[in-house]
Amino acid sequence: GERDEEEHRSLETFTFYLSEPLSKERVEAFSDGVYAIVATLLILDICEDNVPDPGEVKEKFHDSLLEALSEYGPNYLAYFGSFVTIGLLWFVHHSLFLYLTKATRLMGLLNILSLAFIGGLPLAYQLTSEFAERSHNEIEAIQVSCVITFFASIFQFAIWTTALLHERETLHPFARYGGKEHAFMFAKLALYPCVSLGAFFLTCLLSEFSTAIFHLMQIVIPFAFLALRIFVRISLAIIKSVMSLSRRKVVLLEEEEACLSSGETLS
Repeated sequence: GERDEEEHRSLETFTFYLSEPLSKERVEAFSDGVYAIVATLLILDICEDNVPDPGEVKEKFHDSLLEALSEYGPNYLAYFGSFVTIGLLWFVHHSLFLYLTKATRLMGLLNILSLAFIGGLPLAYQLTSEFAERSHNEIEAIQVSCVITFFASIFQFAIWTTALLHERETLHPFARYGGKEHAFMFAKLALYPCVSLGAFFLTCLLSEFSTAIFHLMQIVIPFAFLALRIFVRISLAIIKSVMSLSRRKVVLLEEEEACLSSGETLS
């Protein structure tokens, strides 16, 4: 009995510790710093390793800089795809913390875990740009990138889930269940986990899947992002109109029943 009580107390203490408040501003500032450094590392990588040598341009490419740059096409595609991923993950993070009214230690821990994988995105860029030829290593490089992106985004989703458990204390009314931004926040935070998982399974099913296709998918995601918002808005509008129509029908039926019952009473 005493042992059970001690375990129960220690669990309560641990739960209380995780639910203690954390400065939201400090979490955002630290996160912005990490995102900025990761984006800078990506820029430094592309500038250091993918600039043609002037002598090589003159001898090998007949003094044509554009022809020389075209040799680094896969690397530039990998850079833009990776930068778009970092930018959109930052945007999702910003949207999430915009609707958070209070951060807890558990949210801070989940945020650090997400940032740990965000920091791995320059590694993902280097892998997919170095192994851009059709080979087994190319597929594995894409899979590593998918895993990094999945965990970076799933921990963001976990912060959102944690906030929903105590939504009255931690979330703005717009983002709570039934709020006007709730459905879109859910879709926004679920987008990258779903896309990265989908890309991972495509590498297992399609032998033709390449780094070029993977990076083009990354670049297309912002447009899917906009389409997602439009789709969610249209879906919510349709649901609301259907619900309002059904309510009107119920009201009309009740009025008809009331009229019939009053007529029968009079007769």
